[in-house]
Amino acid sequence: MAVFMGRKEVEALREKYPVGTEIVLDWMEDSSAPMPGTHGKVRWVDDAGTIHVNWDNGSSLGLIVGEDKFHKA
Repeated sequence: MAVFMGRKEVEALREKYPVGTEIVLDWMEDSSAPMPGTHGKVRWVDDAGTIHVNWDNGSSLGLIVGEDKFHKA
């Protein structure tokens, strides 16, 4: 279930996860998801609040706040 984010929430995410922030995936329900524990770097946060990541395994699957579990490295 996607979570609607307003402009202020998206801007807060951009401040919390600027480009280059190191992320660690804890859990994602997606058949294409990287394994838990995979590291990546934030590419950008889009206007919907999706955090786009370059994962160390070559994936570029985005994170959805409120659905996916992750933390800063």
